Amino acid sequence: MRDFVQKQVDTLSVDDGKDRVSVVQYSSDPAVQFYLNTYTTKREVLDSVRGLRHKGGRPLNTGAALRYLRDNVFTASAGSRRPSGVPQVLILITGGRSFDSIDEPASALKQLGVLTIAIGTRGSDPRELQTITGEPSHAVSVSEFTDLPNVQEQLSSVMSTVPMRVTPLTPTVTVVRQPAGRDVVFLLDGSDATRSGFPAMRDFVQKQVDTLSVDDGKDRVSVVQYSSDPAVQFYLNTYTTKREVLDSVRGLRHKGGRPLNTGAALRYLRDNVFTASAGSRRPSGVPQVLILITGGRSFDSIDEPASALKQLGVLTIAIGTRGSDPRELQTITGEPSHAVSVSEFTDLPNVQEQLSSVMSTVPMRVTPLTPTVTVVRQPAGRDVVFLLDGSDATRSGFPAMRDFVQKQVDTLSVDDGKDRVSVVQYSSDPAVQFYLNTYTTKREVLDSVRGLRHKGGRPLNTGAALRYLRDNVFTASAGSRRSSGVPQVLILITGGRSFDSIDEPASALKQLGVLTIAIGTRGSDPRELQTITGEPSYALSVSELTDLPKVQQQLESSVEAAVFEVTPELPTVIGTLKDIVFLLDGSDGTRNGFPAMRDFVERVVEKINVGENKDHVSVVQYSREPEVHFYLNTYTTREDVVDSVRGLRHRGGRPLNTGAALQYVRDNVFTNSSGSRRLQGVPQILILVTGGRSFDNVDSPASALKQQGIYVIGIGTRTSDARELQKISYEPSYALSVSEFTDLPSVQEQLSSVMSKVIVRATPMTPTVTVVRQPAGRDVVFLLDGSDATRSGFPAMRDFVQKQVDTLSVDDGKDRVSVVQYSSDPAVQFYLNTYTTKREVLDSVRGLRHKGGRPLNTGAALRYLRDNVFTASAGSRRPSGVPQVLILITGGRSFDSIDEPASALKQLGVLTIAIGTRGSDPRELQTITGEPSHAVSVSEFTDLPNVQEQLSSVMSTVPMRVTPLTPTVTVVRQPAGRDVVFLLDGSDATRSGFPAMRDFVQKQVDTLSVDDGKDRVSVVQYSSDPAIQFYLNTYTTKREVLDSVRGLRHKGGRPLNTGAALRYLRDNVFTASAGSRRPSGVPQVLILITGGRSFDSIDEPASALKQLGVLTIAIGTRGSDPRELQTITGEPSHAVSVSEFTDLPNVQEQLSSVMSTVPMRVTPLTPTVTVVRQPAGRDVVFLLDGSDATRSGFPAMRDFVQKQVDTLSVDDGKDRVSVVQYSSDPAVQFYLNTYTTKREVLDSVRGLRHKGGRPLNTGAALRYLRDNVFTASAGSRRPSGVPQVLILITGGRSFDSIDEPASALKQLGVLTIAIGTRGSDPRELQTITGEPSYALSVSELTDLPKVQQQLESSVEAAVFEVSPELSTVIASRVIKDIVFLLDGSDGTRNGFPAMRDFVERVVEKINVGENKDHVSVVQYSREPGVHFYLNTYTTREDVVDSVRGLRHRGGRPLNTGAALQYVRDNVFTNSSGSRRLQGVPQILILVTGGRSFDNVDSPASALKQQGIYVIGIGTRTSDARELQKISYEPSYALSVSEFTDLPSVQEQLSSVMSKVIVRATPMTPTVTGKNVTPL
Repeated sequence: MRDFVQKQVDTLSVDDGKDRVSVVQYSSDPAVQFYLNTYTTKREVLDSVRGLRHKGGRPLNTGAALRYLRDNVFTASAGSRRPSGVPQVLILITGGRSFDSIDEPASALKQLGVLTIAIGTRGSDPRELQTITGEPSHAVSVSEFTDLPNVQEQLSSVMSTVPMRVTPLTPTVTVVRQPAGRDVVFLLDGSDATRSGFPAMRDFVQKQVDTLSVDDGKDRVSVVQYSSDPAVQFYLNTYTTKREVLDSVRGLRHKGGRPLNTGAALRYLRDNVFTASAGSRRPSGVPQVLILITGGRSFDSIDEPASALKQLGVLTIAIGTRGSDPRELQTITGEPSHAVSVSEFTDLPNVQEQLSSVMSTVPMRVTPLTPTVTVVRQPAGRDVVFLLDGSDATRSGFPAMRDFVQKQVDTLSVDDGKDRVSVVQYSSDPAVQFYLNTYTTKREVLDSVRGLRHKGGRPLNTGAALRYLRDNVFTASAGSRRSSGVPQVLILITGGRSFDSIDEPASALKQLGVLTIAIGTRGSDPRELQTITGEPSYALSVSELTDLPKVQQQLESSVEAAVFEVTPELPTVIGTLKDIVFLLDGSDGTRNGFPAMRDFVERVVEKINVGENKDHVSVVQYSREPEVHFYLNTYTTREDVVDSVRGLRHRGGRPLNTGAALQYVRDNVFTNSSGSRRLQGVPQILILVTGGRSFDNVDSPASALKQQGIYVIGIGTRTSDARELQKISYEPSYALSVSEFTDLPSVQEQLSSVMSKVIVRATPMTPTVTVVRQPAGRDVVFLLDGSDATRSGFPAMRDFVQKQVDTLSVDDGKDRVSVVQYSSDPAVQFYLNTYTTKREVLDSVRGLRHKGGRPLNTGAALRYLRDNVFTASAGSRRPSGVPQVLILITGGRSFDSIDEPASALKQLGVLTIAIGTRGSDPRELQTITGEPSHAVSVSEFTDLPNVQEQLSSVMSTVPMRVTPLTPTVTVVRQPAGRDVVFLLDGSDATRSGFPAMRDFVQKQVDTLSVDDGKDRVSVVQYSSDPAIQFYLNTYTTKREVLDSVRGLRHKGGRPLNTGAALRYLRDNVFTASAGSRRPSGVPQVLILITGGRSFDSIDEPASALKQLGVLTIAIGTRGSDPRELQTITGEPSHAVSVSEFTDLPNVQEQLSSVMSTVPMRVTPLTPTVTVVRQPAGRDVVFLLDGSDATRSGFPAMRDFVQKQVDTLSVDDGKDRVSVVQYSSDPAVQFYLNTYTTKREVLDSVRGLRHKGGRPLNTGAALRYLRDNVFTASAGSRRPSGVPQVLILITGGRSFDSIDEPASALKQLGVLTIAIGTRGSDPRELQTITGEPSYALSVSELTDLPKVQQQLESSVEAAVFEVSPELSTVIASRVIKDIVFLLDGSDGTRNGFPAMRDFVERVVEKINVGENKDHVSVVQYSREPGVHFYLNTYTTREDVVDSVRGLRHRGGRPLNTGAALQYVRDNVFTNSSGSRRLQGVPQILILVTGGRSFDNVDSPASALKQQGIYVIGIGTRTSDARELQKISYEPSYALSVSEFTDLPSVQEQLSSVMSKVIVRATPMTPTVTGKNVTPL
């Protein structure tokens, strides 16, 4: 099929814009592969067709697919040119008969004027295809899809008849007189009981068929076999010749199965065989005949389906054996003479004549029986929802439930639009089968109901299902007409009692005005059903689900009554137009509650008046950082908002930074550009829904929102901090609370009440704070031995803790409890301030799981308690004098020393009680407690209850107020203040030592004066790149700093780039915006803790920090390089060393001594610079082929490199070396500035491992060297004129092109020497070197030593020969602000690396600096995202580093208009670093690969008016006219074929940029209060 489409496309004129192509694949539903306007070249279309994957799925709904094409593909927005008279052609290729009706959608396409050509296989229905095309000659047939080429010519012939311009036709219908005939269906009993008689049955059918007139089209035949369920052998329209019918009958195989459900089979025939789509001609009056042959009594009821067939006008003849029930047969036929009997199936020929006689009485035209109908006044209509119990308990009864629903639907008026139907199935959760607005015909509803499959699952949550209906089904967007007064009816069918509460959701449905009828079985709870319905007479009961037909009459009368009885309430609409922003907690802790949060937002939105000039809504989700789902100006209808809310996905992440999120919505959402109407006086409301305490500070952002007049309503759960919520909320009464997110509906009314109070202008309130006196009590910490040795005794330990907690006064706030479990290391189960009720504490203790692990480090655990649990931030009230009690329960002797930590706890004033088993050391326990009577012993943990009384007695001696021992303190004069930054090595090598590093930082922070504002603290962790944990101005209290430090997680990663981290601190941390007070003379201190040698150079960034006046203290382990640390600090005494990180406390005093020397005010020093003449030397890069083909030769290659390095002068700094290995992609082994000694280089070379991989992309590797290795940041000294040498060793021919990258290296002035084997291409090597004598050759890699001499002489020559060219600098004398706007949509994924390289090359050619050129990069797809602003970086290196780190954004559609508007409003602004008002030229370089989905006219015009020079660069998939429209003038629109061709417009871009002048004609802004002299 795919090949056939390709051949067709090949015949079309796509490239010149004449023909357009779209491909859609379908099964049960359609899927667009691409639209008519997706591609503009034949190559793109063919590429996409080749990539098609089979969709799969069933059934085949051709009708739905045709309808989809009409509504979504043959439309102007999808590229159809029908309104312009361009002919519309549909080529349908199908291999089967449609499961749904094709009549209406086929007719609709004809009315549109679409010419349809249908190609089917032998599995298709020829008449169906003719119906679809409306022209028999356009319905083409092949035996198999592999025969499609046979109709190629026929298709071309039809296509050639398509006129140049089509006027949609109103088709002429030719009436063809239907020949006399019959539609005959054989229904054969294929159950287990008929196995032996089946051949006789089959022969009998053949003889009957022989008497029919099939070949002339008069008679049609279908055969269905059944047992427990029916199976169609073939339909009435499957075959058109008698021979085909007979062949199929002869091939019949016995079905088998039991029981015999004749009722179900008759019903199936009515719904699936005696239908137009299955070939029945009943609507045309052709007689319908059913011949039933059966050998047994039906297991199910045949009454209703037999009656239904009679109503259809089907004449039924039933033939039974002695196993059948004669009365049942007569009921089925409705006419005793039509019920025929034989003794065995082998006697069937005996009734042949009788059957023929009956058949001959069939009239030529049948008028179906019109049953007597009693006219009942038809109600205006109803919305009826069926809620079906699909839990595990109803599996066997589900078919009966399904049948019952079908019967109910049959009584409704769906086709005339009066009644609407929805079906929802539920167990633990609900699943919508279809909504009230999914189907508009009864047939569609019945088809869907018949296809229902039992859901399964448990428990049965009826409450949740009812709530779901209220929020998702009885809504306007789901098709409910409640707001128009149409009665809402719910029919619940259930077989059990609800596991959850039904009270609140049942009440809510009543308030909505829903009339509920509940039908339960004997497994249901009658009172529950009555509660749900609210009216006992509407709660119906049956014994089993199979008895449902017995309540049919009762149900119908109840539903009838609905019309007159129900007056739905109109929803409360909160008045006055408003801007409402929802800020939702999407952190890890809210994962389970997020669906309830989403439903709550939807319900609030349903109650407000969303519209263009009405209420506006925005939703933001946050965890560590915030993310906007949509802005206040994104949607203007309630439906759109609700659809978007329903699609919300939980974000996840931690910690929960509510403060940052509040700041973000203030700065980015409550703004004019995001749709806020605050300046017009429209009330601004923020609804915060959160489930936890904020990790960062909320005070300042909450205050800022109030000052801006934004009304914040905070809704929290029991895990939130009530005081924090009150602080955030506009006033304390605006802070609402629920237990769980599922209880959010309970504050709906309260929220409405608060919102109704909102007025246009607010005066921020100063809340009254009530001081509460702290009650007397104790802080009790349990420390439990969770090591491997206590596994069996842990349950007894847990029970003991529960009993102790039971004796404490937790609920009144007197006592607080914490539990810590430990083995080799400690793990906090909960802190002293985690829970405030005894119930919460007990629940948590019951849930404790044994930790496991060894050895048992009791000393480390005691130390941990001192530093992390007996602290104010963890809830300890020690500073207030509340007694501190530790209860240690242990089963072994400590592996580490307990002396120092036990002593430290005593000094803190902690009373310790230790309980040990016979495995413990009694003297150790006494040392820990410091009081022998406090060391208690039991034989086993199960004996713990025996010491309960003894423990209580000790506890009772705890005084009400404890005065802790005050250790002797040496008073040191505290300086006026310091800004202290900790830089922590978070690389892979420090994983085990990180906890010790973290503890050390905490101890240092404890010595600082943070609370009085003197000292500020920042923590940064780094490995290959740095990551800020918090800035100098993030926290203002010591508690916040300590909390954040305790929460630090090891970063990981490699290599260790200390240089990059130091540079980052200079540019991003020791800055005023990050909280540094350096400009005010406050001392700047950096404490570096590292465990390894830096992979990159630290010289320049260390020097830069010294110039800033930063005092650096470096602490290293035995894995660090002492000289490197001294270089970083610039003062040997500031470089401190420990063996392991666990020894950090040993340098505590030394560090304090250094810190105390920090002066009150620091004047940054201007260092004396000694000019050293640069020695002659070379930068040598080895590029080694590491592909699969060189595996065996790699050791020889490695040895060769070692020998070359041995000839270089590395130790004196003359020569530098880098090694890169490559296959399909390159991998740097080390850079030119990684090592400074020959020994280090040789060690690294010896350790090289073969990379492997394929193909061999030498071009990509050369390009990589140009961009990443021959650069200043990687250690290249090219700008200083040092010769650059590349030695390439390769064993094969390059898979990609080497021309452009080889040429680029030559332009850089790199001398390349290439050595190849017999597998290489000599011409390729010469192209790479550009000089034949530099292309060397060996037979095998083991022969490399043979060219050693030759290579050395070439390298020597390099020093004198190479004169690197200096890059052309664009418009170097005119400073500029340049913004790159990059297309990051789905369509540019493959081309993005080339785009990124292009930006880097442009930046390399401009003059970036503080008072020079500024650069910004923005990426966009559906919406834009700024990577960095014009004022983010002030050096070319930083810009290039950031550009290299760009990741493709993805997304669709491509909204170039919105992106242009965004950069105008948010990037070309004073606050973002634009110097437009100072007359600096503003340049926007747009790089895009597609046509914009939105309009670009207005934003492009606005940019021009602002004097911004736009240069547009597009590919062949872009719209050239659109690019010219966007660009400042048409000549500024540049074009390439692919993104990889961007280098070809580099020169052209330079030329355009050089035309840019200082002042543009557009607007000179009016400035009040100043005379402005034009430059």
